[in-house]
Amino acid sequence: MPSRSIAPALDHATADAATDWATEPATLDLARETKGLPETRTDAAMSELVPEPRPKPAVPMKPVSINSNLLGYIGIDTIIEQMRKKTMKTGFDFNIMVVGQSGLGKSTLVNTLFKSQVSRKASSWNREEKIPKTVEIKAIGHVIEEGGVKMKLTVIDTPGFGDQINNENCWEPIEKYINEQYEKFLKEEVNIARKKRIPDTRVHCCLYFISPTGHSLRPLDLEFMKHLSKVVNIIPVIAKADTMTLEEKSEFKQRVRKELEVNGIEFYPQKEFDEDLEDKTENDKIRQESMPFAVVGSDKEYQVNGKRVLGRKTPWGIIEVENLNHCEFALLRDFVIRTHLQDLKEVTHNIHYETYRAKRLNDNGGLPPVLGKHID
Repeated sequence: MPSRSIAPALDHATADAATDWATEPATLDLARETKGLPETRTDAAMSELVPEPRPKPAVPMKPVSINSNLLGYIGIDTIIEQMRKKTMKTGFDFNIMVVGQSGLGKSTLVNTLFKSQVSRKASSWNREEKIPKTVEIKAIGHVIEEGGVKMKLTVIDTPGFGDQINNENCWEPIEKYINEQYEKFLKEEVNIARKKRIPDTRVHCCLYFISPTGHSLRPLDLEFMKHLSKVVNIIPVIAKADTMTLEEKSEFKQRVRKELEVNGIEFYPQKEFDEDLEDKTENDKIRQESMPFAVVGSDKEYQVNGKRVLGRKTPWGIIEVENLNHCEFALLRDFVIRTHLQDLKEVTHNIHYETYRAKRLNDNGGLPPVLGKHID
């Protein structure tokens, strides 16, 4: 048999040839006798006897990325422009709910967010106006257009929440309303002849207004968020933050975050829904530093250093709504509209609505829901 010392001298191209030589010892011996070679086989002698390497068999190539600069422009990157044009034509829906006690500036803040009178106009106290005995749900729809993009905005107000002496279970009408919107969407979805574009009335975001007491959350605040955080994206905000000093505001924000954590209340953006490291890093900063947003709302303009700004006039100066040194309204606006609006819609559809849908179909034995019946 040939010596093992031949192995290092063979590369992949001559592996098949080496195999053939290993199976023909008689032919090798005859060649040695003819050439007068000694029986001890050296690497030099073997190198003379190794035949020409056989060509390597064809192996399918792995897919490689194609350089469009070499082969010409394809146009894949235009899909973003196609999506933009389609969105501009069809527009999109965004439904925001505001919850909190009367007098916290809910309507004013929403008007400030969208720089339009999209919610009930804040007015002075009317003696003839009575506090609702139960929580009412009022939805007002508007179409806002900016840069050619249309958004159908629906603001859902909840007058009467937390205004009674006995506020036991006052969140139930709100939870029922949210589930009713899921039910309407589900029934449209399971129809045989369903609409090409199902009207979306689902609540994508709930701004929960916390009274600026500077102490701690009320039991009502905790109970509401504990129940509703399972069915809707809750964003807690501290209303009328200009009533607290900077130190009071900072301490109150920390106390609220701690109480929410102790009570196991998840607010948006929820940790388990972070899709990648970039999202986690960005959202961790929001959860640990910004939440809850301490805001001031105003739909009145004032002249400050030659510029028109939204603000609140006080005896000691103008509180500028969009000035980060005065309040965190700009952070809330950027968060809800400029960075997380689409994600709010996706979490609503993929998490909250899917949870409702799975429970609904499971309770119905996997069959489509029966008209007129829904989960309370």
